[in-house]
Amino acid sequence: MAGLLRVFTRRHVVNAPRPLAVQMAGLLASATALGVLAWLLGGQEREVVLPILSLLVPATVAVGLLLLRQQRIRQATQETLQSVQARVSGIAESAMDPIISVDENQRIVLFNAAAERVFQWPRGAVLGQPLDMLLPPRFHDAHRAHLTQFRDTGATSRRMGGFGALTAVRANGQEFPIEASISQHIEAGRKVLTVILRDVTEWVRSEAMLERSQARLRGILDAAMDAIVTVDQHQKIVYFNAAAEKMFGCSQDQAVGGALSWFIPDRFRPAHAEHVAQFGASGISSRRMGGSLVVTGLRRSGEEFPIDASISQLSDGQAKFYTVILRDVSERVRAHEALAQSKEELRELAGAASSAREQEQSRIARELHDELAQAMSALKMDIKFIRDGRSATDAFTGKRLDRMEAQIDSTIAAMRRIAADLRPLALDDLGLIPAIESLAQDFQRRTGIRCELALGDPDLALPGSHATGVFRIVQESLTNVAKHAKASTVEIIVVTDDSEIAVTVRDDGVGFSTSTPRKPQSYGLLGVRERAYLLGGVTRIVSAPGEGTEVEVRLPLQSGDPA
Repeated sequence: MAGLLRVFTRRHVVNAPRPLAVQMAGLLASATALGVLAWLLGGQEREVVLPILSLLVPATVAVGLLLLRQQRIRQATQETLQSVQARVSGIAESAMDPIISVDENQRIVLFNAAAERVFQWPRGAVLGQPLDMLLPPRFHDAHRAHLTQFRDTGATSRRMGGFGALTAVRANGQEFPIEASISQHIEAGRKVLTVILRDVTEWVRSEAMLERSQARLRGILDAAMDAIVTVDQHQKIVYFNAAAEKMFGCSQDQAVGGALSWFIPDRFRPAHAEHVAQFGASGISSRRMGGSLVVTGLRRSGEEFPIDASISQLSDGQAKFYTVILRDVSERVRAHEALAQSKEELRELAGAASSAREQEQSRIARELHDELAQAMSALKMDIKFIRDGRSATDAFTGKRLDRMEAQIDSTIAAMRRIAADLRPLALDDLGLIPAIESLAQDFQRRTGIRCELALGDPDLALPGSHATGVFRIVQESLTNVAKHAKASTVEIIVVTDDSEIAVTVRDDGVGFSTSTPRKPQSYGLLGVRERAYLLGGVTRIVSAPGEGTEVEVRLPLQSGDPA
């Protein structure tokens, strides 16, 4: 642009007319000469010259005024051109990017301040020198050919080097990458080429670092054991790592660009699309898919399999991307199913063992009550008969008979207690509620701890397994209170509804920390939990030091069970 201004200015200076004073002087001299000539001539010649002179003088004045106006316009134009040239020169000097102009011989004619900073050459050392001094020697021939080709095309401007970076060299010999655009114009009949450069060292370094980071990330993602799939906002796959290829039986080339629905069973596709849309609108960065449940994937072979999945979203300002991390949990699900089956089998086995134990205990308790107790009662009657028939003077025999009778009474009481512990006859003969009442009365009599009962329906009837389980839960809870609670009061509550029975045993004792590990050989609460589990119920234990203990068990009532 500065060269164009110089050409424009030079043309106007070369073609400029003579100074205005010289032109005016010439006109006045011509008019004066005509006046003198008219004076010297006489007669008829004077009459001819005087009219001409009368026309010439005003014309001379008019021409002088016109020349004066042109002179002022010319001066204003020159001042404007000088101002524009100074302004353009200032812009070039203040430009952040180097600006270099060369002539047709590729010698430098313009080298701005930014070029001095970037190339570390002073302007005086560069002007008039070949442009090759700013390029590595290996690029000299190709660069000269490129400039010559561009000059001959007649194009006004274009980018140099296509879409890649070029290489320049500083005064110290250091090479560095640049971006460049080139333009050309004609100055004084000759072409001038101007190159605008930008040092892109930092950009190239950043690009290299980004490429290394991306390569490292790709390596990490491809080495990941979990499948990683990224989709765009239209749920088209844009990334598919090696683990995903193995999991779904589909190559990356086939998957990328395809729909994510390829890997989702048909019946789940509408729900999945809605889930992703809701997640995208939520603004949450990541979360687990499927809640606490596994979701189902689809291999390219058509095989369905269970997976754990988490989803995250990222927006680059123009588009949104979703990344799903997947894990094939087929083995875990199979193990879980096997474990659940094993637990169910153990539960059934434990239930059967418990039932058999209760039956055996019931048989032993019945035999103790019916046979041994009756035999001991008969023996007691025999002792009484002997006492009644002995001599009054046989004191020694009387004392022995009294001791025998007392021992028999103690044995009968022990047998009844053992029989009640094995299987309370009241449970079979009277039902659950009377059996619990009897148990509470016996507990209060033996321990001195007051029992408060809230047993609900006195005619409550439950299946044998449930009735036995509830009784044993209350029995074991009371045993724990007697052993550990140091309580003064214990409350027993039994409540039923249409679907379950709730049993609560609450004391005002010393309590304990539920986070403390169970003591060795301490099976009381463990037994409560086990009995509840066998009946498909749940156990809740609430306690704290100094605040007593509450044991609550909820058991489901099977369909058809009376409540």
